[in-house]
Amino acid sequence: MATLASRGATASHDGDAGRTLNLTLQVWRQKNATSAGKMVTYEAKGISVDMSFLEMLDVVNERLIARGEEPIAFDHDCREGICGMCGMMINGIAHGPERATTACELYMRHFRDGETITIEPWRAKAFPVIKDLVVDRGAFDRIIQAGGYITAPTGGARDANAILVPKADADAAFDYAACISCGACVAMCPNASAMLFTAAKVAHLGHLPQGQPERDDRVLRMVEQMDVEGFGACTNIGECAAVCPKEIPMDVISYMNRDLLRATRRKDREAKTSNE
Repeated sequence: MATLASRGATASHDGDAGRTLNLTLQVWRQKNATSAGKMVTYEAKGISVDMSFLEMLDVVNERLIARGEEPIAFDHDCREGICGMCGMMINGIAHGPERATTACELYMRHFRDGETITIEPWRAKAFPVIKDLVVDRGAFDRIIQAGGYITAPTGGARDANAILVPKADADAAFDYAACISCGACVAMCPNASAMLFTAAKVAHLGHLPQGQPERDDRVLRMVEQMDVEGFGACTNIGECAAVCPKEIPMDVISYMNRDLLRATRRKDREAKTSNE
């Protein structure tokens, strides 16, 4: 696994106008979820440094199609770093060499002419490969379904200020809500842990008054579902926060652990009381 210390060791942006790159791509190709995959080498010549990484893959795919070959399958949607669809390991780093940057926002100017780029899907038991670079991230959806919601009626837009929220809480909730569920945290973690993702969803609602009624049950259900999905345990290595394109901090995991401990103790007390 590549280390994040290599981030920042990218090409200069000076004199980029009109510059092109000739690259060698080593891409993971896998026909479907049950077939064996392998690395396949492609030449990507004449790639403009002003292209995004996904635009570079578009060009490669156009050339593959023109030759009658199967294009490389990869997830994408908004291409603005918002939707969380794009996700791939680029030279062993989730989303590539730039901090706080999704693969769709990564530009080719950060690579050098003649460089070999290795492109792989997210590697995690809970994210099975569907085809090539596309993985099934439905495990995240099921964690959200387990408790990432509120039942308190919040009204319409005109009611936005009906419940006052302290600014510190509002800011924290907004920061954690920035999580786009891309899965980079899982892909980069040696344990394939989903703690950063789950904690961000728990903390987002936990900082708001509307999220209080289900607060304890929420953390219990979401952590339980996270374990059911087969994600690994957190050992505080920190790779998750280092590659998070929205820079969700690691301390949110401590927040969730506190909520989990409190909720577990409350549940135990209630069970003891009901048995007396």
